[in-house]
Amino acid sequence: MYNASELKVWKKFLMDNDPYEVTAYSQKVVGRGGSIINIKCKNLISGGTIPKTFSDKDNFPPADIATHTYDYLYNDGETYYFMNRESYEQVELSKATLDGAELFLNDWDKVMLQEFNGIPINVNLDASCELEVTETPPGEKWDTATGWKKPATMTTWLVIQVPLFINVWDILKIDTRTKEYLWRA
Repeated sequence: MYNASELKVWKKFLMDNDPYEVTAYSQKVVGRGGSIINIKCKNLISGGTIPKTFSDKDNFPPADIATHTYDYLYNDGETYYFMNRESYEQVELSKATLDGAELFLNDWDKVMLQEFNGIPINVNLDASCELEVTETPPGEKWDTATGWKKPATMTTWLVIQVPLFINVWDILKIDTRTKEYLWRA
């Protein structure tokens, strides 16, 4: 059991039979009355983030979250299919569950799926990924009004701002947390 004061950032715990992950933590010490813990936590099944306040006397069980390696196979627009690399079992996750992570998935990418009680609930992405540019306007040599950036559409329909020298078919390294261009691969 976790005491509420142990619910630091990235800690996973159960609340109302759902797994949550702490995204922000603060603690206020109140004289003789103990302390008040304020957290923001993300529901790992629905993806929603909620603020919660606890006393230092509240306890929570740890969430049984396991991470396994899967291969991303394909999608049909709303459902994304993955294959377990050890058992060759296929699982599926909805587009809503992926919550934007689908914009960084290429066929046969190796991904880490989080499982709660043996059921896949979420995708852990690497900090960066490589995607190919499928569409971008030509950069004008002296176009400085846009801050030397132009939009580029990737193979996964992700649209990001890139420098003017990027062309169609270039492979780019992209930060998956901020959706920003890092460099040309």
